Amino acid sequence: MANTENEVQVSATAKYVRMAPRKVRMVVDQIRGKQVDRALEILQFSTRAAAEPVAKTLQSAVANAENNNGLRADNLYVKYAYVDEGPTLKRIRPRAKGSASRINKRTSHITVIVAPRKEA
Repeated sequence: MANTENEVQVSATAKYVRMAPRKVRMVVDQIRGKQVDRALEILQFSTRAAAEPVAKTLQSAVANAENNNGLRADNLYVKYAYVDEGPTLKRIRPRAKGSASRINKRTSHITVIVAPRKEA
């Protein structure tokens, strides 16, 4: 089992994406473990706004695999995909009677890791 860890993994990261991590995770959960072409198809027809930056990150990971590691795109699958929370932009919204309330504008760091599918 220890010899299976030496396979090639290629990653791409999109940082400071101006979307809440919770919303982006809903999209990322749909593509985890899928073939790359199937994952891009799912993202293309998704109605969520987060599908666009996730698709760009996935395409970047595939391009990295092709150009830097010489892998074929039709043999790749999404091995890992996760979203981390970035810095939060804190804004103030005026409220009744001269008070104010906090608006948190959250950001995300999207990471997609692709690997070649093992032949059984």
